[in-house]
Amino acid sequence: MIKLYDFELSGSCYKIRMMMNILDLQYETVTVDFVNKEHKTDKYTALNAFGEIPILDDGDLRLRDAQAILVYLAKKYDKSNQWYPDDARSMGQIQQWLSTGGGEIMNSAGARLVKILNYPLDLEKLQTGAKRVFKIMDDHLATRDFLELGRPTIADIACFPYTAMAGEGGIDLAPYPNILKWINNMKRIPGFITMPGIPAAA
Repeated sequence: MIKLYDFELSGSCYKIRMMMNILDLQYETVTVDFVNKEHKTDKYTALNAFGEIPILDDGDLRLRDAQAILVYLAKKYDKSNQWYPDDARSMGQIQQWLSTGGGEIMNSAGARLVKILNYPLDLEKLQTGAKRVFKIMDDHLATRDFLELGRPTIADIACFPYTAMAGEGGIDLAPYPNILKWINNMKRIPGFITMPGIPAAA
């Protein structure tokens, strides 16, 4: 059975739980004490030398990095081939947002760590970086319901959690109406699940 090293309040881990729920996969979780930095201990750096979660085990395969895990799950278990299609154009369009989800949007994740767990990071810089990417996303979503291909893909899942939880980092999403519409569209996907900090669909 698939094993996910997980922390309930991690948006990166949530991406993987959501994907597996959408694909109706059976899995077990191992709870990692992120608050007390268990993921930085020798036990976990032996599993992932970067000292980060999520970590996924599937048989003899171990993967780190939420975006890489999303690609793996979609290619192995999505029989419809809709979440990460095989053609080069679609893959490129999706990959650019996977990079955004693991890159610029993590400014919002960092702001959330400052506000919730008092991490010693530059809150103003993180909020400014998050607002920059949210403006880009909002403009992009002005003419579409999902980030690419006219339907939900792993691009959307990669970018969703730390966008939807921006308020926990002190970032108001009201100036980004197209993002708010997109968040509601995401909540209507069959198999969508929520996490603390993200209200269920109304």
